[in-house]
Amino acid sequence: MSTRHTPVLIVGGSLVGLSLSALLAQHEVPHLLVESHAGTAIHPRAASFHQRTMEVFRGLGIQEAVEAAAAREFVQNGAIVAVESLGGKQLATFFANFNAGVEDLSPTARLFITQVGLEPVLRDRAVELGAEHLFHTELVSLTPHADHVAAALRPRDGGEPFEVTADYVVAADGAHSGIREQLGLPMTGHGDFADCVTIYFRADLRELIGDRNLSVVYVNHPDLLGFFRFSLDAQSGFLAVFATFDADGARDSNPSHDLQTDRCLELVRTALGGGDDLPVEVESVQYWSAGAATAQSLRSGRVLLAGDAGHVMPPTGGFGGNTGVADAHNLAWKLALVHRGIAGPELLDTYDAERRPIAELTVEQAYTRYVLRVDPSLPQDDLQPQLDDPSIELGGLHRSSAVSGDDVVEPPLQDPREARWSVGARAPHHWVDEARTVSTLDLTAGGFALLLPEGFETSRVAAESFAAQIGLPVTVHPLAADSAIGAPGAVLIRPDGVVAWTSSSPSAAADEIAHTFERLLCRSETEAVPV
Repeated sequence: MSTRHTPVLIVGGSLVGLSLSALLAQHEVPHLLVESHAGTAIHPRAASFHQRTMEVFRGLGIQEAVEAAAAREFVQNGAIVAVESLGGKQLATFFANFNAGVEDLSPTARLFITQVGLEPVLRDRAVELGAEHLFHTELVSLTPHADHVAAALRPRDGGEPFEVTADYVVAADGAHSGIREQLGLPMTGHGDFADCVTIYFRADLRELIGDRNLSVVYVNHPDLLGFFRFSLDAQSGFLAVFATFDADGARDSNPSHDLQTDRCLELVRTALGGGDDLPVEVESVQYWSAGAATAQSLRSGRVLLAGDAGHVMPPTGGFGGNTGVADAHNLAWKLALVHRGIAGPELLDTYDAERRPIAELTVEQAYTRYVLRVDPSLPQDDLQPQLDDPSIELGGLHRSSAVSGDDVVEPPLQDPREARWSVGARAPHHWVDEARTVSTLDLTAGGFALLLPEGFETSRVAAESFAAQIGLPVTVHPLAADSAIGAPGAVLIRPDGVVAWTSSSPSAAADEIAHTFERLLCRSETEAVPV
């Protein structure tokens, strides 16, 4: 069996794996991505993408490409509502406009795009930046060692098996992660609570939709619970069914069992409310489980879990795919600096410390929305109160040695509308040019950004000197005295847009900078390795 080496092996080439691949390629980290399927997604899953995810795509240089692909699939900025049926009574409005109230929080907007439309954009960008992908290639076995991980791989077209050794492996192999199971990392939470089905269909929906711009339509019908998404031309869509009810009102939370075409047609017509004679063609059916759980750890030695491999949640709220992209964003720069010898390997411990609490909270929020919107019969004894959507999407606070400050408090969220420069939080968005084209979130450009007001000249010299010694990418941005961004003095922003450190004292900042970088990069046992 032939053997090759790669610094990072990504197992899984869907949304999260491709996002991580593009980010690693942007950081110039050699890596290999393997995916068992022959190509990118063929089922339109994960249609809701939040501003934080779009900020990641903006940093990758693909914001416009993603927006264009989204416009080819859906009319944007639609409503999220609950109805008895599409043609029947409207029961609730969760969002009248998907971006209402968050327009000024980011240089980007929330949008709807399926993985069918998004994944090719990510794949093309990753390859353009130098990534290597092997699709139609499956993982046969994974053997962790103290100083590397060995992976046996096999092409699914009958080619010869081969072995890859990697410094680190990222498991992005989905909710039923074989790698997670092999490592013995248990999932904790609510587990699976419904065996669901998604029915992809064709029908002329123009009359039923009318002049409404509907992004997501929850269906709370006496016969079924689920939600709709419709195509741009209103000629097709899908219905995800969570539960069905019999004539006596008895609930079946496993609607996917023994589901024949006639039953699929019946469910779609019932949810549409257009009558039993409405022409409907079922194109395909996909089965899946609704669950809410988080792995007890996102790291085991040199193997790290990302996306659904580390946390699963129901689709209510649209948090699942966004949480996975946030994992990739947090992990990529850390892998890059460890690979280059600039940071100590302990920096990777901060991935679990930072991401798992945020993922756990997000899982619980998705579960709360599922119970309140879909299935109030589920246990509510330990149900978390529903929190503010923008705070979940943009306000996560990171707690680890990779941030330096004392103002990170429970719960791990803050309101992004307060635009505070809190250590551990995403840097608030402010336009820094008169043309409103450059955001504070654009300043990292793949490395650290150090914002310095007037009077911090010695801090600039100290930062640039230290960065040059170890090869750390740091860009210094002077702030004018009349800057409107509200920075509390010197501000250090990590490559993932998180505020890592602040100082209000010019003299203290200059003295602290080298020590702060050493601590943030976990360099206590790492010699400087110029690049």
